Amino acid sequence: MLSKQGLCSRTEAARWIQGGRVEVDGRVVRDPEFPIRSDGAQRIVVDGRPIDDAPRLYVMLNKPRGLVTSTQDERGRDTVYRCFDSAGLPWIAPVGRLDKASEGLLLFSNDPAWAAGITDPDSGPLKTYHVQIDTVPDERMLAMLVDGVQAQGELLRAASVRLLRSGERNAWLEIVLDEGRNRQIRRLLAAVDIAVLRLVRVAIGSLELGELPKGQWRELTATEAEALFSNVHVHGG
Repeated sequence: MLSKQGLCSRTEAARWIQGGRVEVDGRVVRDPEFPIRSDGAQRIVVDGRPIDDAPRLYVMLNKPRGLVTSTQDERGRDTVYRCFDSAGLPWIAPVGRLDKASEGLLLFSNDPAWAAGITDPDSGPLKTYHVQIDTVPDERMLAMLVDGVQAQGELLRAASVRLLRSGERNAWLEIVLDEGRNRQIRRLLAAVDIAVLRLVRVAIGSLELGELPKGQWRELTATEAEALFSNVHVHGG
């Protein structure tokens, strides 16, 4: 329940409970498996503060390439949490993900309901990427990416694709997705024999990465957080 409320990870929750920091209905509980009702009838308190009173936090990070979107990595690789070292932030979880080789806008929050709306594959806000590819595409190829291609029995497509600029051997595309699938852009482009050289997420809904330096983060304003969540309902119809 503590983890589902966005207060901490399951591992951290177990430490809090075993350390005597958690009360249920006025009694200290030290068993992490203690049964909790789903109707919210029990009063859960951490360090004397009801869990319902926990302040909600919404953060955007300009994720650098080479970091794993995970709280910890079993192979010992650096994770996105390195960017929050010494920040003194409460527990926040990634809202969606970017793979290790991808860069750009990544959200974090301790508000599970807000996060679920943003990451909903059917009704979440549009996500915009700038993608450097290893070829100069023609109009037919760009149209194919929007019409959709089959990859391992799955139909993959972009909501829109446009050419930003091109050189002699490669180009930058702007690709907008209206659904969330694992490594969708890389798989979509690979299906038409295009390799990704760089992939940067530049916007989620109305929220743009802007001039936020690589590896840096900032809190979203209340207006930004509300606008993102309203995009969920607009996009979802």
